[in-house]
Amino acid sequence: MAENQGRLGLQGWVERIRNQDMPVFGRTVQEVRSVTEDELASAGRLSRAILQDAALTAKVLKLGNSVMFNPSHQGISTVSRAIVVLGFDLVGQIVLSIQLIDALLAGGLRERVASELARCFHAAVHARTAAIAKGSKAPEEVFIAALLSHVGEMAFWCFGGQAAKSLDEALIEQPEEKPEDLQLDILGFRLHSLTTALAKEWRLGPLVLAVAESSGKPSADEQAIAAGYRLAQAVEQGWESTQAKAALEKYAEFVGRPLAEMTEDVTRNAVEAARVAAQFGAAEAARLIPLPPEGGLVDIAAEVAQVTDPAPDPMLQLKILRDLSMLLAGKPSLNDVLQLVLEGIYRGLGMSRAVFALQSADRSKLVGKVALGRDAEKLVTRFIFPLDGRPGEVVNTLFAKASPFNFCKGVPQGLRTDRLEAVTGRKEALLAPIVAGGRVIGLFYADRSVANPPDDETWQGFLHFAQQASLSFEHVAARAAGKK
Repeated sequence: MAENQGRLGLQGWVERIRNQDMPVFGRTVQEVRSVTEDELASAGRLSRAILQDAALTAKVLKLGNSVMFNPSHQGISTVSRAIVVLGFDLVGQIVLSIQLIDALLAGGLRERVASELARCFHAAVHARTAAIAKGSKAPEEVFIAALLSHVGEMAFWCFGGQAAKSLDEALIEQPEEKPEDLQLDILGFRLHSLTTALAKEWRLGPLVLAVAESSGKPSADEQAIAAGYRLAQAVEQGWESTQAKAALEKYAEFVGRPLAEMTEDVTRNAVEAARVAAQFGAAEAARLIPLPPEGGLVDIAAEVAQVTDPAPDPMLQLKILRDLSMLLAGKPSLNDVLQLVLEGIYRGLGMSRAVFALQSADRSKLVGKVALGRDAEKLVTRFIFPLDGRPGEVVNTLFAKASPFNFCKGVPQGLRTDRLEAVTGRKEALLAPIVAGGRVIGLFYADRSVANPPDDETWQGFLHFAQQASLSFEHVAARAAGKK
């Protein structure tokens, strides 16, 4: 099958992507379109569809408050409010864009996917600026259309398998050849045609389709997208390159402003493109957007964390504590108890990452058991610390003194956190012991983005969950001892 992937034909690739690679996205498209294309559908129906996914909700709210979609800075704290401020259709388009980008970041030739996505984010911001200059009535829709204008290329690099590897090798080995010609030789069609076909299949909107089909008489919005893409592609050779300078001259001519005035705008646009890519959750793409030297730095990790970290939820904290009480009334396993407490710390307190770790059977080391949050599997695999009595080392100190630590306010004098930092990559963190039978048997670890450090209320909540875990351990142990 792998050898024949390249000759599936255009329709064959559309069917494969639809049925094998992105069926969930296809269903999402149908669900969102069934709401946005129904003139009688209520805002509540769209709101409920979004609220089913906490991560999607967070991204919609973050983008709804961004200058890209809300230049008047009207406060948006709920999905319902986002629909009122931004409009029913635009929120639907934002949802589809978020879901599509999430699907495209799933795998494949990640460098190719991220590179194309970075270019499209960069192009989208420039296109929006150009559209505004040309008097567009829907600059936000221009942004979305530019972002999705090469969806076929991105889908192919993500799901193309052996055919994608063959094309990748050809592009590297034959840089003098036009990419479109190599695509035609290897696939039998140009990837631009796949964009057109997928835009129709997923009903990505008339503007996306118009850009993909490249009519002889493009509208001003279509021209704005083309201008933005040309500029984004050219500056990948360097902002001072001949290609970039020529593209900038054409861009300035299109928007009707002197070249000298445009320098500041395009610099700001590049920075904003990196920021909005991070807000969409595309951190890898955000880092690839070329920023001018005078553009400053964008804290990509902080931007991503603000849309991916769960928000503190006091009601959820109470619910989990009630669930814990109900669980203890039955015959729970310790793993069930600790999993529930860990969820309380992660989701209830709104942490970026949370881990619970237990002492090994021979008491020689601390071993991570379960983690939640970003890169959880990688973190729990590395979360192993020797219990070797090393003086001042934080894990050994916690086991010796049963003391919790809040490093968000600094590290106490004489305490060493180098081992912990090497594993977690963070200085600011919360640690609390799990105590049973009068001795420490494990700990909870949690951290949050430096852009949103834990406050005193979060610290107290963290301690409370850890104490509940210790009491639960005692309860389960006592019940087990009573059976003997």
